Amino acid sequence: MQYPLELTFKLWALAPQISVVDPQGNLVFYVKQKLFKLKEAITIFADAERTRPLYYIKADRIIDFSARYDFSDSNGASVGAVKRRGLKSLWRARYDIFDGDTTTLNIQEKNPWVKIADALFAEIPILGIFTGYVFNPVYLVNRADGTVVMRLEKIPTFLSRKFIIKPVEQISDREEQQILLSLIMMLLLERNRG
Repeated sequence: MQYPLELTFKLWALAPQISVVDPQGNLVFYVKQKLFKLKEAITIFADAERTRPLYYIKADRIIDFSARYDFSDSNGASVGAVKRRGLKSLWRARYDIFDGDTTTLNIQEKNPWVKIADALFAEIPILGIFTGYVFNPVYLVNRADGTVVMRLEKIPTFLSRKFIIKPVEQISDREEQQILLSLIMMLLLERNRG
């Protein structure tokens, strides 16, 4: 896969939609989350017309703060999973990435003060609409030893939400799948921040 990847949330859609494109502008993934689902089930497609499913993400329980989201490919084979760290994620967003039952990687918000400043700035009349230019969160994907392998950062934009994914270290194809699916799921869960 060619990097950096750009993730764009469709702003005016009722249901959250994400397009992931490579540097040449080719669509890599397209995600449309269904509204009003008690038990989260998301399909990631290769095309915007949603005719070629690539991956499936399914929650292990109904609406829960620390649900585990399991990934499978179009053939039903397990790819991995991601889980929010529960109460530890209140201050700083933290997610564990699993390969089977083993935690292999984790995602952590670089600076939790960004979301606090963003929330305060958003409350200022008129100026609050410019928070997308000022406060932009960064998320780091680490191995168990603390080595940063990938980075997700929000790009300053006015009305849309755009993120860039950049690799930092060499990763395997399986780790790449797990990381990308985990980052997409994390953004869907954290979309109200930043």
